[in-house]
Order: sequence, then structure tokens, then C-alpha cells
Amino acid sequence: MNDIPRKLIVPKNVTEALRTVKYPDSNEDVVSLDMVQEIRIAGQRVSFSLVFQKSNDPNIESLVLACEKAIKENLGEQVEIEDNITVKFIHNMERPVLPGVKNIVAVASGKGGVGKSTVAVNLAVALANAGAKVGLIDADIFGPSIPKMFGAEQDRPTGEKINGRDMINPVQKYGVKFLSIGFFVETDNAIIWRGPMASNALKQLIMDANWGELDYMLIDLPPGTSDIHLTLVQTLPVTGAVIVTTPQDVALADVIRGTSMFQSKSVDVPVLGLVENMAWFTPAELPNNRYYIFGQDGGRRLAEKLGLKLLGQIPIVQGIREGGDSGVPIATSTDSITGMAFAEVAKSVAHQVHIRNIERAPTKKVKITRK
Repeated sequence: MNDIPRKLIVPKNVTEALRTVKYPDSNEDVVSLDMVQEIRIAGQRVSFSLVFQKSNDPNIESLVLACEKAIKENLGEQVEIEDNITVKFIHNMERPVLPGVKNIVAVASGKGGVGKSTVAVNLAVALANAGAKVGLIDADIFGPSIPKMFGAEQDRPTGEKINGRDMINPVQKYGVKFLSIGFFVETDNAIIWRGPMASNALKQLIMDANWGELDYMLIDLPPGTSDIHLTLVQTLPVTGAVIVTTPQDVALADVIRGTSMFQSKSVDVPVLGLVENMAWFTPAELPNNRYYIFGQDGGRRLAEKLGLKLLGQIPIVQGIREGGDSGVPIATSTDSITGMAFAEVAKSVAHQVHIRNIERAPTKKVKITRK
């Protein structure tokens, strides 16, 4: 193994190596079981914590040795790993909520009216068009719009008992699995719930559904910051957030607050970038003309100011509104101006998720602490 060249080690290299280490008498590896925590890398020195349920687990020594061997075999004999694995114990080891989901992406906005749900739906369809397995949760509990945007207002999710649990099968259209509270309430009735009720509803959509294997799970959040946002980061390890804005100053000011929430020390969810919606108006009869109704490049300038990636600019065209009202997302029209714009956004999001997963360790759920 000495012929393996030295290379920059990143957390993803470590987790990939450790996925080869199976817990004895189990088909699950130590990474999937959330046993690997607190990965630290300093040059060729790698350290992490290996968390066990019980202090008398008979597999502690063998698993530590197996982890050291896996690191050496996959990253090279020069890696300093001996005696750098810290064994820890917890009473009940927590398993992943959505073990079959590779990436969880929150779609958020600082304020309402910027087309966040439109972006979430069309981003989901565009990712599916590119060959990804995609799920979408309508977490805008008080204003669920995703069933209408998919033309699925009359659809109802089916139920299925899986391993003794009653589970919900998501509705599926255009290659996207999706769920919304809108499926479970009357269309014309207002949802009047306190925060805890809304949070519990979101948890059910996440935890009591048969999502299966997904490359991306998109979460369409309510505008601003609320209990729903906190519930999400406490329930799921969110891979990253996509922030939707329009070019005008009033929307951009709210973006800064929304971005700071995700990037705060207590939440620590990477912001993958900004999507500038309604970037310009293009009439159908004049496809090469651009009219900057809400100002020009406000999202681009803000992304540069905040050091974030501009994931794409989506124009205003009549087809977006028509698609949302008719239940046929504009991203299904892959040769249209807007369909191509969403395809570019999907490509940028996938690339940023890839970079984020290489450069950073997996996100941890926010823990509630009480003094």
C-alpha cells in the first residue's frame, strides 16, 4: 500500500473508507449507523469518534482495528490513524431518519412572493429530468401549493404497512415523489394550527412516508424563519440550503437574514447558493428581449457580497404561470427558455452538493439543549 500517492484528505474520503466497515452480524456499516462522528483532519493525521450504544459492547476492539485497517487500505499507509480513534458511548444510538436519502436540500426564501415553491417544484422536475431520484416535501404547512403545481389536487397518497408500521406512499408525477399537507385537508379550508401542530405535521410527512432510495430530497420551506425551519434542522441532517430571491432590494434584505439563520453556529447548514427568480421579463413574441422590471442583477451582486454561488437566473415568462396553474411544471418543457434555465439551476445545485460533500463532513441534526 506504500505506492498509494499522497493526496489531500477530506471528510468524504474518510466516510467512504469507513463505509466498508460493517457492524458484526449486520448488513449496515458504521457510517450508516451514525457511529462515526467528529471527523478531524490535519494533513495526514485523521481522527474521529466511534460511538457505541453500550460500554460493554464486545465488538469495540475489533471495530476500532477494522476502522484503522480501512483507512490505511483506502487512503494509504502514510495516514496517521493509530490511537486517533476515540471510543464514546451513548444510551440509545440514533439511526438515520431517512437512510435511503443521499442529500437533503432545503429551498427557502427570506420573504413571500418570490416564487420559492415554483423554483422548488421545477428544480425537482429538472433534477429528475437529469436522471436523479427525487423527492419533494411541501413544508409550507399554512400555504401548501405543491399539489396544484403538479396537477395533483384530486390525488390522495395511499397507505401501506411496512415492517409493522403504517406508512404513507408519496404521490409521484414527472419523476418526482412528493407529499404535502394539502393532500390531507380540504382545499378551501384555512389551516389554523399552533406551531407544535404544524411541526408535528411536518415530522409525519418526513418520518411516516415510504420515500425509498433518493438522490435528493427537496424541502419547500415557508418564507422567512419559523418553527418549521427549526423542526426541519432538528429532525433531519440538511445537506444544504438553496435561497430564492428576486432582484429588488426589499427581497435581498430578507435574504441576508435567511442566510444568516442557516449559517449560524447553532444550525450550521451550508448555503449552496442563491437562485434569482423573476430576473427579467421576456415576452413570448419577443424571446430575445429582456425587460428588468424588478431591477437588474440584484441577486448576482448579493451572491458576490455574501461569497455565495449564484445558481441561476430565472426569467418571468407567461409559461411559468400557466404551468403552475395547469399542473404541468415548465421544467417539463426542456426546450423552452425557462425549462433550459431550470435545467442549468439543477446542474448548478447538483455540482454544489457534490463540492459540499467533498469539502465538509455530513451535517448533524441540531440538538436541543436545556439548562
